[in-house]
Order: sequence, then structure tokens, then C-alpha cells
Amino acid sequence: MSRRSTSTFRVRYGETDQMGVAYHANYLVWCEIGRTDFIRELGTTYAELERQGHSLAVAEATVRYRAAAHYDDLVRVVTTLRSVRSRTIAFDYEVERVEPDPASLAHATTTLVSLDAGGRPRSLPAPVLGLFDR
Repeated sequence: MSRRSTSTFRVRYGETDQMGVAYHANYLVWCEIGRTDFIRELGTTYAELERQGHSLAVAEATVRYRAAAHYDDLVRVVTTLRSVRSRTIAFDYEVERVEPDPASLAHATTTLVSLDAGGRPRSLPAPVLGLFDR
């Protein structure tokens, strides 16, 4: 699958330590920005999926850090749909510094699982599968 989405933003002061280096957990927040922008580009929002009773929870996340992001860096997250299965959707993320000096900052992956109202795994409903299989 080659569907991609790109999100660009600046590292905020509150995302950094006293040395101006972005805290490592924020990379997962940035992946969430990429993932929600990806879903929005499909023509819906994650909030709308939830209103329709479709819950997707992160079941697995990995991050491989390559370089540090700093306060006010311009960062780009390229989100790619890796796979869609009966109960899961997997994404890859490339986190890159655009300015001031371009660099690859991290590679991340997440796997989301479809849950029913009780929090148990369930098959992805046909409308959700259709959204990602277009």
C-alpha cells in the first residue's frame, strides 16, 4: 500500500526540555497528528469514526530515533498506510526536520486494533474497511 499523508508543524516550547531538545514521547504525539491528518484526508475524522461507534486503539508502537528535534524546528511527519487486516490497521511514519537543517529524526510504526463498546477486539466494520481500502 502506498497511500501517504504529510503533516508539517513547528516544535513547541512545551515539547522540549531546558536544553530545547524535544522530549522523546512527543514523537508518538506527532505520529498521532500524522495519523489523524491521514484519516481526515480520507474524508472523515477520527472523532466522526468514534461517533459512529468505531473505536481504534493503539495496540503497538515502536520508534527508532535517529536525531534530536529542537525548539522551533520545522518538522514533517510522512504517514504511510502499511496494512489493513480484518481487525487491525498499521501505519509507518517518517519524522523529518525540514528547517533549519534537514535530517531524518525518527522512524515509527503503530498498529491500531478495532474494539467493540466493551473494549474487546472486533472485526473492522465494512464502512471503515472501505475507507482504508479505497
